[in-house]
Amino acid sequence: MKSPISERAAHMLNKVPEVMLYFWLIKIMATTVGETAADFLNINMQLGLTGTSLLMGILLAVFLFMQLRARQYVPWLYWTVVVLISIVGTLVTDNLVDNFGVALETTTIIFGSALLITFGVWYACEKTLSIHTIVTTRRELFYWAAILFTFALGTAAGDLTAEGLGLGYGKSALIFGSLIGVITISYYLFKTNAIGAFWIAYILTRPLGASCGDLFSQPLADGGLGLGAMVTSGIFMASIAGMVIYLTLCNKNNVDDLPNQLRE
Repeated sequence: MKSPISERAAHMLNKVPEVMLYFWLIKIMATTVGETAADFLNINMQLGLTGTSLLMGILLAVFLFMQLRARQYVPWLYWTVVVLISIVGTLVTDNLVDNFGVALETTTIIFGSALLITFGVWYACEKTLSIHTIVTTRRELFYWAAILFTFALGTAAGDLTAEGLGLGYGKSALIFGSLIGVITISYYLFKTNAIGAFWIAYILTRPLGASCGDLFSQPLADGGLGLGAMVTSGIFMASIAGMVIYLTLCNKNNVDDLPNQLRE
């Protein structure tokens, strides 16, 4: 007799998109929006950290519930959750630092430890950390928990590098971009572990995107380009929307080509 998870898996396709160039482009832009949108709502819209956190937390809960209910990868829904969880991850770190006075070094250690624990429990339960087999609700819950901690960790690490160490947004973005380049080269040339390379690169894209967001949005006097949070968020949101629409159309064609028994 099949367990409930086995029965559910039989009716679910992988819930995570294929890792291609579009995946990484949207991911980096989503992390940028996570940084700038949080600042826009908090400062420009004057919602404050608490108000912004409550609003974004509610929106994330709604769309995450919809994502968990879906039986296959739905581009607009998946990437909406990614953008929202990016904003919430930023706000979690900002609340700890700004409202509770927790040092960036401490938040980096906290979220790094939380991520390692999540990976440990995930592997102990599922015997894999692969994103190519997210076909059960339990695996998807582990996946989104890991994503949340990567965003919170990346925010803390990015702020620590750019502000805490005084390197500035441009140098910080260059550092994290270079590290991603090293991971990419090691994977393609030296055949390093695919799962490990993916998750390390995923973590590094968060501080890269955050640093880029601050670089574009922050005033010239603070080392930015002075575009502002609203303009920066609008540019990257429009870019994300364009690529997601394209992927949605491609995904629809792929679903239409599936055998009928996979869609029943």
